[in-house]
Amino acid sequence: MTEMIFALGTALWLGILTSISPCPLATNIAAISYISKKIDKPSFVFWAGLFYTFGRTLTYTAIGMLLVASLLSIPELSFFLQTNMNKILGPVLIVAGVFLLDLIHISFGGKGFGDSMKEKAQNWGIWGAGVLGILFALSFCPVSAALFFGSLIPLAIKFESGLVIPAFYGIGTAIPVVIFALLLCVGIHSVSKWFQKVTKLEVWARKITGAIFILVGFYYILTHIFGVSF
Repeated sequence: MTEMIFALGTALWLGILTSISPCPLATNIAAISYISKKIDKPSFVFWAGLFYTFGRTLTYTAIGMLLVASLLSIPELSFFLQTNMNKILGPVLIVAGVFLLDLIHISFGGKGFGDSMKEKAQNWGIWGAGVLGILFALSFCPVSAALFFGSLIPLAIKFESGLVIPAFYGIGTAIPVVIFALLLCVGIHSVSKWFQKVTKLEVWARKITGAIFILVGFYYILTHIFGVSF
């Protein structure tokens, strides 16, 4: 039970870290811009933030369920993953940590994606926020791909949880938008200053998490592959 709670907390943190990373943060800023277009209607801001959260959570949960169920439905592959997951996690965590530390930089392009999708959703009202949540969740960039496919999915497979763990990750990715939507609801308009603080926080949070991933990855390699005991 304790391990599962730790796994859910890890999934939530990975989602939050994803949301404040440069690429996903750009789409979240676009979402905030969309939600705040009717600042004079607090109910719209609240429900738009809620629908955006639901869209992201639904997307990551669906992808997670599909991947975990597909991998575990093949008996031979399922047995291999269940018996060797600790050995696999080591290298995977190191690779994810390398991406988080930006030691390898890969550009997926797509600059201006958030703004273009926001413009297309302008006439969809509250439902548009949900659609943005789905589309932005699907727009993986190197950091978000490393966190989701390289860290979250192995975690979900280890605990055989294709539903709850990805759902917590999805909620985590939308938390900043929900917070800013609530700030807008209570009348705090100067959200740009908060975004600047979040951006500064992201750099340190990503580096610390990346370093921890690499250290834990080496620990898993030493203990589960080479049999070193501490």
